[in-house]
Amino acid sequence: MMRAILPWLKIVVGVAIIGVLFWRLGTGAFVDGLREINLWGVVAALGIGFLTTLFSAWRWCIVADRLGLKLSLRAAVADYYRALFINAVLPGGVLGDVHRAVQNGHDTGDVGRGVRAVVLERTGGQLAILAVGVGVLLTDPTLIAQVIGDIVPAPAAIVIGVLAVIAAAVVLATSSRLPRWREAVARTLIDIRRSLLSPHSWPAIVLLSAATLAGHLTLFIVAARSAGSTASVGQLLPLLVLALIAMGLPINVGGWGPREGVAALAFAAAGLGATQGVTTAVVYGVLTMISALPGAAVLVLRRVHRPTAPVEQAVPEPVMARAEPIVRRKVQPQAA
Repeated sequence: MMRAILPWLKIVVGVAIIGVLFWRLGTGAFVDGLREINLWGVVAALGIGFLTTLFSAWRWCIVADRLGLKLSLRAAVADYYRALFINAVLPGGVLGDVHRAVQNGHDTGDVGRGVRAVVLERTGGQLAILAVGVGVLLTDPTLIAQVIGDIVPAPAAIVIGVLAVIAAAVVLATSSRLPRWREAVARTLIDIRRSLLSPHSWPAIVLLSAATLAGHLTLFIVAARSAGSTASVGQLLPLLVLALIAMGLPINVGGWGPREGVAALAFAAAGLGATQGVTTAVVYGVLTMISALPGAAVLVLRRVHRPTAPVEQAVPEPVMARAEPIVRRKVQPQAA
C-alpha cells in the first residue's frame, strides 16, 4: 500500500511547493523567468550541458568497468542524454536514471549489477555536491541555519528526527526481510570499495564529479545573470549550492519544486529577495531542459532504429514434400 502511495506523495509535495510560491510571490517571478531566456543563454545551456553530460557519462563508464560491465563512452553519452530528458519531462526526476539502469542491465546481461552501477555513479555525483556544498556553506554558516529554520523550525526538526529514528528501529526489528537487507548492504559495500573507493578509479571519479559540479554552477550563474542579478559570484555561490542540493530531493515535478523553494528562501536570507531567487531558479530550470533536448533526439532515433527479431522464412510446401522421403531414408536403421 505504501509503495503505491509514495510516488504520488512525492509529486504532491512538489506541486504543493510550487503552489505555495505562487500564493506567496504571485506568478510574476515565474513569468519573468521565462521572459529572460535569450539566445546566449540557449547556446550556453547546450554547450555546458554537453560537457556536464560527457563528464557524467565518463564517470558512469568508470564505475561500470570496475563492476565488470562493458560500456562504451559513446553509448554512455547517448543513454545519459536520454535519461536527462526523461528526468526533465516526467515527475520524480529519477525515472530516466531508472530507465538507463535497467536498460544497461539488460544489454549487459546483469540487471542487478547495471542498476548498482547507475546508483553508485549518481551517488558519486551527489557526494561531490555535498562535499563542495559543506565547504562553501562553512563560509557563511548562518545562511544554511536560517534556510533550514525557515523550512522546519528547530523543535519540529528534533521531533521529526526522533520519530524517524524510532520508526527505522521498529521496521528493522520487526521486518522479516532483515537478512536480505543485510546481504544487500554487504554487497553494496563491496561494490563501493570496488568502484568509488578503488585506487584505480577514485581520482578520476573525483575530478569528473568536480568538473560536472563546476558546469552546473556555471549554468546557474548564467541563469542568475539572465534573471537580472548583479550580486557577485561569491555571494551567489552558497545560494546556488543550496539550490543544487535541493534538486537532489526526489519530491519534484520534472525537477521543479524544491529547487525554487530553497532558492527563494536562500536569496531572501542573503538579502537579495525571494522573487529574485525564484526567477533565477526558473531560468535555470528552463536552461537545463534545453540542455537535455538532445536526449529527445536519442529517444526518437532509438525507437526508429530499434532492431527487430529476424523473421523465419517459410519453406514452400512442394520443397518440403520432396525433402521428406530423403529424411526418412537417412534415419532408417541399416540392416545387419
